[in-house]
Amino acid sequence: MDFSLSDEQRLLRESILRFARDELNDQVAERDRAQAFPREAWQRCAQIGLQGLPVPEEFGGSALDPLSCAVALEALGYGCRDGGLVFSLCAHLLACVVPVSTHGSAAQKEKYLRGLCDGSLVGCHAITEPGSGSDTFAMRTRAERTEGGWRLNGSKTFISNGPVADVAVVFAVTDAQKGFHGGLTAFLLDRHMNGFAAGHKMEKLGLRTSPVGELVFTDLEVGDDAVLGKVGGGTAVFGTAMEWERTLLVAAHVGTLERLLETAVDYARTRQQFGQAIGKFQAVSHKIADMKVSLEAARLLAYRSAWKLSQRSRDVTLDSAITKLFVSESLVRGALDAVQIHGGYGFMAEYDVERVLRDAIGSTIYSGTSEMQRNIIARWIGL
Repeated sequence: MDFSLSDEQRLLRESILRFARDELNDQVAERDRAQAFPREAWQRCAQIGLQGLPVPEEFGGSALDPLSCAVALEALGYGCRDGGLVFSLCAHLLACVVPVSTHGSAAQKEKYLRGLCDGSLVGCHAITEPGSGSDTFAMRTRAERTEGGWRLNGSKTFISNGPVADVAVVFAVTDAQKGFHGGLTAFLLDRHMNGFAAGHKMEKLGLRTSPVGELVFTDLEVGDDAVLGKVGGGTAVFGTAMEWERTLLVAAHVGTLERLLETAVDYARTRQQFGQAIGKFQAVSHKIADMKVSLEAARLLAYRSAWKLSQRSRDVTLDSAITKLFVSESLVRGALDAVQIHGGYGFMAEYDVERVLRDAIGSTIYSGTSEMQRNIIARWIGL
């Protein structure tokens, strides 16, 4: 099996890494403290095509295959120190843009994709509710049939990009008797519709430059042309989003893990205690060795899952769950070790490792908790 990148993929990685280092790292700590969405940096990302990596060129995208997208997002996670920006971009791309590109009608693609790719529109994915996170069957948002369309009522919470989103992929129950399979429908809505309201921005532990909030729908009326995919086909739309997000969002985490490793190595080589560099002590060097093992395994899992996604393998759901579980937990463990290696300095806000740890914690929760990934894996192996 050939694990080498093509010349095009290497150039892609180098160009995004250089861009991220040069253009996205100004005043990251200040933005984090202010919890400010970096709109200018968002537009810079759009100028080099990050918001439309897999989208067909006719709609303003780059038409990259999933593995090339993984390489690109890994480079972004490696080079960009603003974890919130990386997360917002991935949420936009993987959970909104990809479902629209995959399941959207010709009219929907024509209306939304170019704006989603050029940075003028921000997208979000709205399925989580106050009473239904992992338990999607408990969803209360309803879409009722009207003459010529649908009327939506309900609310969503913890919606990444929700406070700034222009376009939302929203899931609602359309047939309670059929349940999750056949009774759930995805709708493509925009914030200017009557009955669409964005609630307050929530404060959170990490990823503070990525705004998260509520969406509320009150007698919002739309036509059949707002259905994304087909009526009752929400499960397929959601599955597409999760397969891409669980595979490619964690590709960005692989880049962050590599940056953490390099930071820890540099510090362990230069920090002196008891007359020698702290990297000479096994208590430190073994932590760093474990970070290296986790990084290499995480990269292989992410690349394999991305390749399977491009092959449309039947078991890509299993692979994406394995990848999401391993990479997210490796990121948290690596961030904790990096803080410990830095000692008191790692606990201080002026050092990047403190912010990376706060950003990393959410990775075991969003896109399906670690517990849910283990449930998925267990079902696939017949338990």
